[in-house]
Amino acid sequence: MKKNILMLAAAAVMFCACDDVLDKAPQSKLSPETYFKTAIDLQLFTNPYYNNLLPKTIYNEQSDQYVHQDPSDLVKSGSNRYVPDKGGGWDWGDLRRINTCLDYIPKQCVDPAAAVQYTALSRFFRAYFYFDKVKRFGDVPWIDHELGSSDPDLQRPRDSREFIMQRMIEDVDYAIENLPDSYGGKVYRATRWAALAFKARFCLFEGTYRKYHTELYDPSYAFKLPEDAQPADWYLRLAAEAAKEIMDKGPFKLYSTGKPELDYAVLFSSYDAQSSEAILAINFDYGTALMHNATAFAIEAGRGACMTKKFVDAYLMKDGTRFTDKEGWETMQFAEEVADRDPRLAQSIRIPGYARITEKNGSYSYSETKTGVDANCAVTGYQTAKFVMPDNNLAFDKLDKSYNDLMIFRFGEVLLNYAEAKAELGELHQAELDESINLLRDRAGMPHLSEDVKADPYLQTEEFYPDVTDPLILEVRRERAVELAQEGFRYQDLMRWKRGELLAQPYYGVYFPGPGVYDIDGDGVIDYHIYESGTQSKDAKDDSATKNLIINESIFLSEGDKGKFEPVHNILFNFNPVRDYLYPVPINDRSLNNNLAQNPGWDDGLDF
Repeated sequence: MKKNILMLAAAAVMFCACDDVLDKAPQSKLSPETYFKTAIDLQLFTNPYYNNLLPKTIYNEQSDQYVHQDPSDLVKSGSNRYVPDKGGGWDWGDLRRINTCLDYIPKQCVDPAAAVQYTALSRFFRAYFYFDKVKRFGDVPWIDHELGSSDPDLQRPRDSREFIMQRMIEDVDYAIENLPDSYGGKVYRATRWAALAFKARFCLFEGTYRKYHTELYDPSYAFKLPEDAQPADWYLRLAAEAAKEIMDKGPFKLYSTGKPELDYAVLFSSYDAQSSEAILAINFDYGTALMHNATAFAIEAGRGACMTKKFVDAYLMKDGTRFTDKEGWETMQFAEEVADRDPRLAQSIRIPGYARITEKNGSYSYSETKTGVDANCAVTGYQTAKFVMPDNNLAFDKLDKSYNDLMIFRFGEVLLNYAEAKAELGELHQAELDESINLLRDRAGMPHLSEDVKADPYLQTEEFYPDVTDPLILEVRRERAVELAQEGFRYQDLMRWKRGELLAQPYYGVYFPGPGVYDIDGDGVIDYHIYESGTQSKDAKDDSATKNLIINESIFLSEGDKGKFEPVHNILFNFNPVRDYLYPVPINDRSLNNNLAQNPGWDDGLDF
């Protein structure tokens, strides 16, 4: 894969895939009569699918669970979001490459096995491409062939999400039937298992989206579903079936060495994706200069997003009881509130006694060097630790120098998708819990979830899901949030559950009982010196490790001179439920194609 990634650059030069709208003519310097013939031709041409379509920064998503000191416009919403002239996710160059390949394979390929395999791969990625479009825009035009300059589909209107989803299912089912089971144990190329995992993911998305977005069935809604559209349960059942096939027949299991205090952290820090759990991963490597920024994101001042207090509060205690049932939980200080919690919390953020992962001869453990919370990085006080590389070569802690693999599909997500689909269907019982959620809890050293669990009042507050009465749905959502923390799912989870309003709620960090000096992690270093203007304590240390903060000037607390830290106090957040569940179609694209209707609530000044 490392060599293949280098080769894709050459392929990209040979074949120009346009990145603008659908009215561009083919841009190829090679005649199709001399290409698309062999497996090598097809591999070279399809390599860019991985590079162009798979996400490489899953660790940096912002949501109600993770906030940056400079939140993104997507999260702030309101006037920060507007109809762009171009871009905004409405790009089709990768689809053109996919359709070009699919058009020429049956005409040119002389290797029948390669023709089937790369047709399957192309259809897998076409479905992958369209899933991103449906999440963003809802209805979009379905294009399944290479467009010429006079093709009538250049003026194609938006097809219904039902039509798109049915085409995606056809594509992914073909991929499931025809992709290889494995590539010699390597996890860097799409297999039938990756196609099944993807099917479970997008069918769960669509099933829950249809369940909670009732406007799709309102006759007055501009993009209502057609009358013959499949119901939510139909998609949920497909999701459960796809996940179950992996669970029953696939070669995967949760990565575990029997060390619940370590294994979850190693899963994301290890240099090479753990093949027992990884279904599809991106192979990062410093030798090929293909790297990402996860480590610097967590440890360099001003770069990363950090956990919010509401999310920390949602983690259970290590014995399975609720933290929010403890007396005085709202006003606990950092060291007390993070003690004896679900072990995944201590492997996702820095807590007292934190140490980085280290590696020796392929074996991972914790370093003997303890590292405290860096207040200059901890926007909320809860500093990110997940995805941080082993400490063996600190020179690679710099910007864009991380080379630990990132997983796109993993078995842990499959288990969660299965459990959620069954819960939404009302079919999640103890047997289903024991083969999904409770396997994840076993790895973490947590007690099992029981089907007779009572609804958690904290998860039914306005901060979470006040309209959900099913205790198992609540617990599955908690488990999903904890297990998939910082893996790029939360924003779209809120969109499909119709809980986008959570993005506009206050963002809080650690609790401070008043002015003073705080060594929140007990490492002997003062992290925060908080004082009222003109009253700086003589006990404060004037060094770079301490954040000196003036109340109501450089720090804001929820109760004036005490309370929860408000890291983004002066930023206005908004969420328009009529508008913000979907992205707008860019102005230039609507001008080129008058048949493209705009999404509800977005005013671009065009009237046709």
